Amino acid sequence: MSPPPSPPRRPQRRAATSRPASYDESLDDAALQAYLGDATSRRVRRLRRLSAEERQRETETEALIALSLGFPIDELHPEERPLLPSHIAEAPNDYIVVRNHILASWRADPGAPLPRARVLETVAASYDHLVAAAHGYLVREGHINFGVSAAFPAARPPDAALQGPVAPGAAVVVVGAGLAGLAAARQLLRFGLRVLVLEGRGRPGGRVYTSRLGVDKAAVELGGSVITGIHANPLGVLARQLGIPLHKVRDRCPLYYPDGRTVETRLDRSVDLVFNTLLDHATRLREFLKEAAERISLGEGIEKLRRLYHVARTDDERMILDWHFANLEFSNAGCLSELSLAYWDQDDPYEMGGDHCFLAGGNSRLIDALCDGVPVLYEKTVKRIEHGADGVSVTVEEGQVFKADMVLCTVPLGVLKSGSIVFDPELPEQKLGAVQRLGFGLLNKVAMVFPHVFWDEDIDTFGCLNKESSKRGEYFLFYSYHTVSGGAVLIALVAGEAALEFEKVDPVVALHRVLAILRGIYGPKGVTVPDPIQSVCTRWGSDPFCWGSYSHIRVGSSGADYDILAESVDNRLFFAGEATNRAYPATMHGALLSGLREASKIQRAAESILNSDQKKYSLPKSLRPPNGALEDLFSEPDLAFGRFSFVFSSVTPDDPEALGLAQISLDNSSLLQPKNHEPKEDQKDQDPAAEKIVVKTFHLYANVSRELADQLHNSSDDDKGRLGLLCKDLSVRLMGYDFACDVFSDMILSILKARKARKLLQRPKDNKISH
Repeated sequence: MSPPPSPPRRPQRRAATSRPASYDESLDDAALQAYLGDATSRRVRRLRRLSAEERQRETETEALIALSLGFPIDELHPEERPLLPSHIAEAPNDYIVVRNHILASWRADPGAPLPRARVLETVAASYDHLVAAAHGYLVREGHINFGVSAAFPAARPPDAALQGPVAPGAAVVVVGAGLAGLAAARQLLRFGLRVLVLEGRGRPGGRVYTSRLGVDKAAVELGGSVITGIHANPLGVLARQLGIPLHKVRDRCPLYYPDGRTVETRLDRSVDLVFNTLLDHATRLREFLKEAAERISLGEGIEKLRRLYHVARTDDERMILDWHFANLEFSNAGCLSELSLAYWDQDDPYEMGGDHCFLAGGNSRLIDALCDGVPVLYEKTVKRIEHGADGVSVTVEEGQVFKADMVLCTVPLGVLKSGSIVFDPELPEQKLGAVQRLGFGLLNKVAMVFPHVFWDEDIDTFGCLNKESSKRGEYFLFYSYHTVSGGAVLIALVAGEAALEFEKVDPVVALHRVLAILRGIYGPKGVTVPDPIQSVCTRWGSDPFCWGSYSHIRVGSSGADYDILAESVDNRLFFAGEATNRAYPATMHGALLSGLREASKIQRAAESILNSDQKKYSLPKSLRPPNGALEDLFSEPDLAFGRFSFVFSSVTPDDPEALGLAQISLDNSSLLQPKNHEPKEDQKDQDPAAEKIVVKTFHLYANVSRELADQLHNSSDDDKGRLGLLCKDLSVRLMGYDFACDVFSDMILSILKARKARKLLQRPKDNKISH
């Protein structure tokens, strides 16, 4: 975080003869008040509609919404503090209220952008600087104004005020077209950067893969399938934007013995209590063992506790408990013998609340929407990534080389573990250590489309027990997708050790085994289980584009390794994906959120690179602007309308957050005389001096942003109304020429440098994304 700006240097006063016509600055406030009148601003009238009690209730509600989105109610988010100006971070109470208000406002209608100007209409003028800080932060970090609706195309919006600053010309190569890569690419395009996505497969989505099976092309999820917790989930936001219905995964999940008998409810609940008690005791055990717990697996700890308390002693109890263990291995994509006792559940505090849901028509609908407008090259397997001070080079299998300013690597952890991508220079030792320490497990599926639904239509899941503990994860759970897929779809899950063995099993053998289980359950009930119309067996562990399913914390690892994987290298090489998200690993929303996170980091890096490029063309440092510099600047304004002219200090003057100066041109007859004042003819005759009055132009100056200039331009067709907005609603202080030269000396120099840089940067440059 950069330190607060130092006070501007005060240049020598310019000679009086070189000054343009000015005015007595002590009369500024009174003169403007007389000119503008006393009408209450539109914003103040709107704010007064709420009573203090109503506003307090609204503030409390907005705080709860922010809490559901992962923000503390009464403090800054840890990642938020370093990105804010120091004076706000040190006294953040009012800022937090404004931030929560913005979050709640956008979540109420995420299908439309929430521009800063709309927020300003609902917040007192004294908090405008907080609105600017909070809105800028939330947009840049992808907490608001993201998505896939028509209002959020994969391109910088025409109304640039909807987004944060842009670094023009910066080019980014994104490796991988999964949720993380597509979310990042889409966001970067909206920020104004140039993006190209390279995908090794012939399709987008990565580990999110909806296949179309059967005559009716039913949607079958072969990869990520469940939206785990709908509250505050960004995938739910995308579904709302697209108008896609969600189906709650119903809670009832009956269990069946291998011979088809239904597990008695009482016994089921009893063993479920035993299972959760074992996990509670495992938590106490690691607290007792302290650092020693980091060397012990969850499986080892639970087994010792099971023997200590003599639980699950009958065969039926053992099979049910094994089923719960298999379900735990499914949740973590890892065997209990590999999960860390100390940290396996470190992400539990961040778990999304609300129901788990299926997306109608399959998750590919989200993938397709994220792809819309994003440039993706398929079947481009990346083999080498070179990164350095001059940029990056990405080499694909066919030998093509793509050059850019930065690269975002979103490949799964399994690919990083395999070493199939060579990094030059090699990744930092700390990052290589995290890659090796973290676990990357396996979940496989047998997906089947049947002629009709023969199972209970009132359930979405049911489980099957296994006599052998080593095979407890084999077809232990079935998901029914008949409510959302457009067909009679059943999917059998294979987790834990069974998922590893499944990779070696012939698909025909696997299918017959699943059908035998189903017929063992439904045959005794008099139900005929038909042969499936079509079936698919996954092999995620053998897929060279992932080498597994999703990450977990293995013995010897910790949540800190997720943070290490997320670290960028020299602001050129960036990483995203579920295995880089400490709060939401092993989830689809975790992948998407990591992409939004990295888009923000890349944008900041692009701005840094641009600023360093500008230094090559900067003017010599001077203690004060040259004489006449202020007049010269406004002889060629960047924006002008009515009596208003503007110049900006950015290389891109249309950047909404570019700072600059405004010049308002008024004359003494319109400004200094009372409203509706017309001298009478007899007064002119009695006062000879009246004939000598010369109408002169007065220039007032102010420090403004491009966004504020655009707001003034769009606010009114009347210059008087614009002045009212500037001075009354926004409380901007206008200054005379001398005072402006004193206070804005650094700004004047900055604008001069920007103009010089613009001319030099307009020279033709090499195409950054090339091969």
